[in-house]
Amino acid sequence: MPKKRVRQEKHGQSLQQQLENPETYGVRTAARSSKRQRQPEDEEEELEEPLSHKILEQARAQQAEVDAEADPLSASQAGLRQSGALMSQVAVDSDEDTEDDFSEGAGRDYDSEEEIGPEEEAALRAFMNPAGSSAPQQTLGDIILKKMQEKQLQGGTEGQAQQAQALGLDDRVQLVFTGVGKILSRYTAGKLPKAFKIIPNLKNWEEVLWLTNPEEWSPHAVFQGVRLFISNLNARMAQRFLALVLLPHFRTDIATNKRLHHALFQALRKATYKPDAFFKGVLLPLCASGMCTLREAVILTSAIKRTSIPALHSAAALMRLADMPYCGTTSFFIRVLLDKKYALPYRVVDGMVDHFIRFKGEERAMPVVWHQSLLVFVQRYKSEIRAEDKTALRHLVREQYHYQVTPEIHRELDASRSRGEPEPSSKGNALRVQTQKPRFSNEDFKSMAPVIMEDD
Repeated sequence: MPKKRVRQEKHGQSLQQQLENPETYGVRTAARSSKRQRQPEDEEEELEEPLSHKILEQARAQQAEVDAEADPLSASQAGLRQSGALMSQVAVDSDEDTEDDFSEGAGRDYDSEEEIGPEEEAALRAFMNPAGSSAPQQTLGDIILKKMQEKQLQGGTEGQAQQAQALGLDDRVQLVFTGVGKILSRYTAGKLPKAFKIIPNLKNWEEVLWLTNPEEWSPHAVFQGVRLFISNLNARMAQRFLALVLLPHFRTDIATNKRLHHALFQALRKATYKPDAFFKGVLLPLCASGMCTLREAVILTSAIKRTSIPALHSAAALMRLADMPYCGTTSFFIRVLLDKKYALPYRVVDGMVDHFIRFKGEERAMPVVWHQSLLVFVQRYKSEIRAEDKTALRHLVREQYHYQVTPEIHRELDASRSRGEPEPSSKGNALRVQTQKPRFSNEDFKSMAPVIMEDD
């Protein structure tokens, strides 16, 4: 039988009686009863064990932080022993990354956004540098070994411990940063080791970074490393970090998985915060190698599209891309930079004209992306091209013809003024305004008939 609900009166007296009461005169004398419902006893028993477990974990983490402040070195060694337990926590520091960087497309890998047929891929491969595949890629270990050879130390065949001692690194420093490297190899989320955060402030940061073995870092650790080093190093040092850490991870992940991890994609976007270091450490070395694949070019241009880059840095990058030996995928980067609609200097515009005219006598079939980059250049900067350069471009597209793109290029060149020519529409309107006279200028107001006003 369901229990019958008994309705209780809220007030023992009416409102008029409460106001007329001389003791209170309507003022509340007792506190209101709490409306919050407490948890039943059985639910408290169920929640008691998980809560106590979390409290103990937080207490251990706080005790570790207190020990770190008291003795940084011993605390770092203790933190290395308990790294598995500490990394299982999902406590996020206030200054660490988080939802803003991984909110868009979190957990998703980035693949090619453009579908290109086998004929286009064959045309792109025809412009690749065959010697670029045999050229070894420089790593951080090669740089450290070169420094050791400059100091006339024979440590090339020794282990990492002997090499670290040869570089003048203490055993305790080696122990700490080797353990940091093990943590970064399986890092996914949470706080970073405090020893890792001080690396950019060290004078010999390359040698210390080598102890962490950056080649084995997880993609999330690479992203955190890019955030840390981009914000703490100058452009020249940040360029070295991007070229030695981010670029190898970028190419290796695409070659292994045929797509790019989302954390590495966000690392590319974060690297553009120092555009000088990004272009010199990632984009230009990739194009200069002559072996930039189609998938790498499409993914990297996708990252450039999603970021805002200053005009002067983009103009300098366009000049470097136009002057270096041509690779088929270079047109992807030229097209995306031109499509940002910068106000480029005349020197850059003339350099792009020379870059395209270079292919006038090319016997190989140019890829479609080359024609598209030329069309984007003509559309965006048709009024900044000289008249003689437009004539040269017309001769160029007669030899390098594409049945869909070339007619659009002709139409843009014919329907635009050249550099230095006045705009015909604005000039005609200005002359018309100056020569036009008002209609009543020749009328004599005295000869007009008087206006007769009728009285009311």
